[in-house]
Amino acid sequence: MSLCNNKLTLVIVNSICCISQVKEKDTAWFVKFCVPWCKHCKNLGSLWEDLGTAMEGQDEIEVGEVDCGASKSVCSKVDIHSYPTFKVFYEGEEVAKYQGKRDVDSLKAFVLEEAEKAEKAAAEKENDSDIDKEL
Repeated sequence: MSLCNNKLTLVIVNSICCISQVKEKDTAWFVKFCVPWCKHCKNLGSLWEDLGTAMEGQDEIEVGEVDCGASKSVCSKVDIHSYPTFKVFYEGEEVAKYQGKRDVDSLKAFVLEEAEKAEKAAAEKENDSDIDKEL
């Protein structure tokens, strides 16, 4: 996997270019924060890659991963203190933290639901902003 390659199912979010991608309008990111030495992270095996494959075709949802050992500043910015941590971001803002079962179906259902909620909230906020401009 290479860094910031949009053709990948799973994006390694370790650099400034990828962090800016997380802020894309109308896009949700489901990001796993981990470190190489964590046994719980290792026990996930290919789960995150499998989720990325399962999410193919979901145009407004991206799956990413941050190695907090290599990207301490990124993890610090989003308040990561334990591993693995799974968070959903919408337009660059954290909208949810996942704490459920660690299987593809549960993770997929969670991110689809949270992305939909975030999209609706953003649309309402935009509508409110448009109304304020008219007044």
